[in-house]
Amino acid sequence: MKQIKIKTLESQLTRDLEKRLAPRRAIEAAVRAGRWRKANKDLVLISDQWAARMLGAALRMTGLYSRGVRNALAPVVRHARFEFENLPWGLDGFRILQLADLHIDGVDGLAEAVAERVEGLAADLWVMTGDYRFAIKGPHAAVYPRLQTILSRARASHGVVAILGNHDEADMTMELETLGVQVLVNEALEIAYRGERLWVVGVDDPHFYGCDDLDSALAGVPPDAFKILLAHSPEMFGEAAAAGIDLYLCGHTHAGQIRLPGIGAPRVNASCPRSYIHGYWKHGAMQGHTSAGVGCALLPVRYNCPPEINVIELVKREG
Repeated sequence: MKQIKIKTLESQLTRDLEKRLAPRRAIEAAVRAGRWRKANKDLVLISDQWAARMLGAALRMTGLYSRGVRNALAPVVRHARFEFENLPWGLDGFRILQLADLHIDGVDGLAEAVAERVEGLAADLWVMTGDYRFAIKGPHAAVYPRLQTILSRARASHGVVAILGNHDEADMTMELETLGVQVLVNEALEIAYRGERLWVVGVDDPHFYGCDDLDSALAGVPPDAFKILLAHSPEMFGEAAAAGIDLYLCGHTHAGQIRLPGIGAPRVNASCPRSYIHGYWKHGAMQGHTSAGVGCALLPVRYNCPPEINVIELVKREG
């Protein structure tokens, strides 16, 4: 893939990427050594894995498993317009393509299906909001050729920006940047567009690792600037609104991945209001969007919850 050049804070500050990754690396080392326990991975996720095995067996017995896999290989493109009174006029029409929860090595053929859908979708910026591999541990070499299949179709004048999710490891940061992706680890990126500025703020995973540091990410960002936050899950909604974030983009929930008619998602793994688990939401003056994501977790199936690619347009609303 052609290296995409974008303006970053590296020219203004010492980035200290390894310093920013140190908290995550410490947790990864403790997990590998068996010295660290946290309920939402060691207990809930283990329980989910057992439930997934039983559900997978039941779906195969009923003949529904293959349908779920077909559903998982049929991503849709969803367009949305977000209106802001405080959006500078020069940013009116700025378009963001969001890819959430790719888990791209979990289903063969998904990378090609996504590449086909994004072909010809012009955007000013691509953002990827974490979870690039299917498993939660082990090798991740299979992720990068598949990501490159998708990124080779990127038509983004300001490049591709990403954050890490709870399935990812610190080492993946360097691999992603080799592909031309700017990974934000509790830091911010200034983008110039039509004589105006917006800031993309990216935090480390708040769900499992808890290494998010919004204060550090906002250091150096003008308080009155238009700010877009990339966080893996919607769980930072209160802190982000209090910090003056204008638009919060996230994923993680998969919108349930399996949704029952008339009921919706039986379970969503996020500590936030249920209305925040998919689609548009608002908290105070901040607007948010939670993507249903592209890939799958635990089982490579989807029901009543298609994988989605999101194209978001920023619109100036006159007061």
